[in-house]
Amino acid sequence: MRRGPDEFRSRWRLRVPSLVAVTTAVGSLGLAAGGTAGPLLAVSMVGSSGVAGVPVALNLAGSAVGALLVSHQAARGRRGQGLALGFAIGAVGAVVVVAAAAADSLVLVLAGSALLGTANSALFLSRYAAAAVVSEDRRGRALGQVLFATTVGAVLSPVLLGPSGEVADRIGLVRPSGAYLVAVLAFGGAALSFRLMAGRFSPGGGEPAAAHGLARAVRNPRTLPAVLTLAVTNFAMVAVMTVAPVRLDMHGNGLDVVGAVVALHVVCMFGPSLVTGYLADRHHPAALVAAGAVLLLGGGVVGAVGSDHHVPLMAVHLSLIGLGWNCGVVGGSALLGATAPGHLRTHLEGIGEAAMGVAAIAAAPLAGLASVLTGYAGLSIWFSICAAAGLVYCCWRVRVGSHRT
Repeated sequence: MRRGPDEFRSRWRLRVPSLVAVTTAVGSLGLAAGGTAGPLLAVSMVGSSGVAGVPVALNLAGSAVGALLVSHQAARGRRGQGLALGFAIGAVGAVVVVAAAAADSLVLVLAGSALLGTANSALFLSRYAAAAVVSEDRRGRALGQVLFATTVGAVLSPVLLGPSGEVADRIGLVRPSGAYLVAVLAFGGAALSFRLMAGRFSPGGGEPAAAHGLARAVRNPRTLPAVLTLAVTNFAMVAVMTVAPVRLDMHGNGLDVVGAVVALHVVCMFGPSLVTGYLADRHHPAALVAAGAVLLLGGGVVGAVGSDHHVPLMAVHLSLIGLGWNCGVVGGSALLGATAPGHLRTHLEGIGEAAMGVAAIAAAPLAGLASVLTGYAGLSIWFSICAAAGLVYCCWRVRVGSHRT
């Protein structure tokens, strides 16, 4: 018996989240280039740790701009092409950094780092591509499936620093360039995959939104809590993780211990996504946001107690922060999908992602300043209290908005 076109399209839609998840897992192998190899490369070129944060800042800025670019393409009905473009620009950025390192040009390294950030935005916006092709009651699980796949690259990409560095050394490049060679392959492969899948995503897209229409949508009492949730959650996590590895290193722990604790944190960030995605579908996303507030606050208290003690407490601290981040991002993403007006949803997805990037850019320098003024214990508790309060406020706004509706 031949299957009709409607049945074929239905079966394809069920497979799209899995295909997006596999593509995201491949693309996430390039994550270490911007976050880890960038500072190492800049310091090796200049000889001063003072420039370590500059490539990361530009990478985050590029990610924020890239989120708006990719979502703009999605809003025009070209979601697959937009994601492919984001990954392709990131791959070009990685090539620029490799060439700049060979030419010993810090300026070009920084330019390439900004381009590289576009791939990061495409990587995280891909969760919405999976959610867009499933029924409303399965969006949380589709989001969670793609975020869970990100665990593969988020954990493996730092592990590839050593082997890729050896490859770079053998071909006459500085060792940190190896991570960017991996990024060229990972981002290039993801770009090709999304380009091939482009025709399979929902073709419909809204008209380009006017600035005043988007501003009203962001300020909407039902939409604003979702965007704030994403920003506040990322703000707290980035603040803690800016200083935590340095704190562990200062207490005499080797890089292997620091790497293991950070890897555990990353697993907690992405690993539970299948469960939290299901919970977002089973219960209201605001319940997941509230759980994120509790976890972030608990993580802050443990960090304040364990900052001057042994590694296990710091591991628990960073694990709770990772779990809180996961609940906040999955809950906030599901909430955005449920509350955003249909014709503006893709625009607002990009705004939410850009808000996460801007929050990260603000958090890093503030965390460094707070650690000097209050120590790690003060940084941990104050940032966690602010994050928990912000998420509780978002939950309250969701409840008020629901009652008004």
